[in-house]
Amino acid sequence: MDISIQGPSFNMATLCEPILRSLPDWFAIEEATSRYIKEIDDLPTLVAFVGGEPVGFLTLRHHSQYAAEIHVMGVRPELHRRGVGRSLVAEAEKVLRRRGVEYLQVKTLGPSHPDECYARTRSFFFALGFRPLEESIAVWGSENPCLQMVKSLVATTPAAQQLAGVSCKLSSANR
Repeated sequence: MDISIQGPSFNMATLCEPILRSLPDWFAIEEATSRYIKEIDDLPTLVAFVGGEPVGFLTLRHHSQYAAEIHVMGVRPELHRRGVGRSLVAEAEKVLRRRGVEYLQVKTLGPSHPDECYARTRSFFFALGFRPLEESIAVWGSENPCLQMVKSLVATTPAAQQLAGVSCKLSSANR
């Protein structure tokens, strides 16, 4: 399947709304879905196309010079597990690395809420190198516990890891 990624661009809600609406198992709360649609217009968004048709998107939110978030993401359900989501995340990571961003996070429904669809979402992000940081009810409330997952975008080579270890030993030796 030939997937092309365009963006990041602004004002992409018209292309992304039908994708969000095709995912009622993930975007069933109309108030939240409407908010996401509005925010897509105001935030940088990557859109995946197959055969000239928009089939997926990923919207980014920058929190600082060093950190960004996958604010909202969706892929048409009939194309799940076909590489569209992976392609979107890979392109987002390339864009962010070029901008010097070191950490990427995503928020999703936490594991304390038994939901099969979100269990697949957590597995998807885990497979891409994201790691669970914290589950909290402070973000979306007790009915929707939020799991924050993070990924370092900084390349770590064995040499860099070894150098970091030497640095730590030097610091403690200087005390």
